[in-house]
Amino acid sequence: MTIRTILVDDESLAIQGLELRLQPFDDVEIVARCQNGREAISAIKTHKPDLVFLDIQMPGFDGFSVVQGLMEVEPPLFVFVTAYGDHALRAFEAQAVDYLMKPVDESRLADTLERVRQRLADKRGSQEADKLKEVLAEVAPDAVTDLADGGTEAVAANRFEKMINIKDRGQIFRVDVDSIERIDAAGDYMCIYTGDNTLILRETMKDLEKRLDPRRFQRVHRSTIVNLDLVKQVKPHTNGECFLVLNSGASVKVSRSYRDVVARFVH
Repeated sequence: MTIRTILVDDESLAIQGLELRLQPFDDVEIVARCQNGREAISAIKTHKPDLVFLDIQMPGFDGFSVVQGLMEVEPPLFVFVTAYGDHALRAFEAQAVDYLMKPVDESRLADTLERVRQRLADKRGSQEADKLKEVLAEVAPDAVTDLADGGTEAVAANRFEKMINIKDRGQIFRVDVDSIERIDAAGDYMCIYTGDNTLILRETMKDLEKRLDPRRFQRVHRSTIVNLDLVKQVKPHTNGECFLVLNSGASVKVSRSYRDVVARFVH
């Protein structure tokens, strides 16, 4: 899979430096280089790249303006590159894949490209599944139902988040989904519990559920989601309720409405 890439920076030396660091990655193909925001928008619309490395501080038309200028088209993935760390929050709010500081560290760049590959694989897998459904709908309508019931399970699993960016106390925390033990709702805020930290995410439970793999993350109460992989014990309680004991030792009540979740642990 080739990652068609555009580099955008008003400094020629910065473009050359990034291009040099990208050379070891055989799957990265640089299709255009731009020195200002307006050039970038034109090149993105023309080349339709997979990825854009985008400088934020550019005269006249900065990196965020480039993103806003592409609202009417399907945007590529963006990685912001800058010498200023105070733009990190806005970068992640603009749905950037990552945020790199100049001069770009080679190992950090490798991690970023791995996230890009995962995002592109998820996107292409979803598109292929949709195309398959369209074809089946024409030639074998009955097969579409079968496909929806389980044929795209692997593809669907790839659409769920692997990392979640959480803005809390003026900082951006990149949280590995595997490390999330449980999530408690408090209105439009979610308390995210990991093994060693508690973070606050401003998002509804309904929206957060869509981002998590339901085979692992299940609601066990009206306001609680649990990572089933981190459950070590089930304790029955009165009135058909029970408690799940997690690896950390925390105990979470399962209400009667969600008793089917407990059935997953009974073999």
